[in-house]
Amino acid sequence: MKIYQKALSILALSIVLVSCNNNENETLKTNTIVDVAVNNNLSSLVAAVTRADLATTLSGPGPFTVLAPTNEAFAEFLSANNFNSIDDVPKELLTQILLNHVIDGSLQSTDLSTGYANTKAVSTASNTPMSIYINTNGGVKFNGLSSVTVANVAADNGTVHVVNKVIGLPSVVTFATADPNFSILVQALTRESSFTYVSTLSSETSPAPFTVFAPDNNAFVSLLSELNFQNLSDIPTATLSSTLNTHVVAGANVLDSMLSDNMTISTLGGTLTANVTGGATLTDSKNRVSNITSTNIQANNGVIHSINKVVLE
Repeated sequence: MKIYQKALSILALSIVLVSCNNNENETLKTNTIVDVAVNNNLSSLVAAVTRADLATTLSGPGPFTVLAPTNEAFAEFLSANNFNSIDDVPKELLTQILLNHVIDGSLQSTDLSTGYANTKAVSTASNTPMSIYINTNGGVKFNGLSSVTVANVAADNGTVHVVNKVIGLPSVVTFATADPNFSILVQALTRESSFTYVSTLSSETSPAPFTVFAPDNNAFVSLLSELNFQNLSDIPTATLSSTLNTHVVAGANVLDSMLSDNMTISTLGGTLTANVTGGATLTDSKNRVSNITSTNIQANNGVIHSINKVVLE
């Protein structure tokens, strides 16, 4: 009888030990964002994350929302930028590009709305988080370039949305062209073949960084009415050029926190006066006042602030 009882005790202990080992193995199984990338055949993303030493970060607690480019998206990015492989991309640049695909928090597609968010990338112009423009009209698109092809892939530490383009580091032109609220501004910047605004404002070298006070579409409509013009094309080239210059500061990334009452701002086209009491405004040389309606749209080569009235020289 004692031998029988001892055998039963050993059998019971063995069952407990096997059960504990099974539970431990189940606990060790993970489904982090990195695991999601591996399990969904996003091998180029995995290679990029590994080279940039971001695997530990993206396996951390988060939560993160990751915009995960497909292998085809990476191949297109490499070809467009004359890289033969992921290993040819400078590590610091690769790191920032990958972080430009990461947003804090676990955001389902239904949590996304049209407007700006911040990524984990850091702007060289300000050492502050980079902005990203989200457009949810007719799907989800980021910075006017990259669309979601597979949404809401769940991970233990966040959510993954598969996208069809690598989202490069944005310039101020990126946001101007991506945001439909600035479509008339873009028309103005590109109206004359002699204008060099797009190439200049896309640059990351001197005279960058830039601060752009960007009139929204309603601001341009009001300007046409104020000046008794029917269309943007009716504005004389010299007038349009001087007007656009008055909205650009070269050599400075001026954040809203840097503005103060009666602050003089020197633009490429003249002087503006900023005030912040009662709401941030700009006053031009003709004492016309424009409200700053949104601030700190941060690109890699400068910052945009949206305004509701075109300022004049």
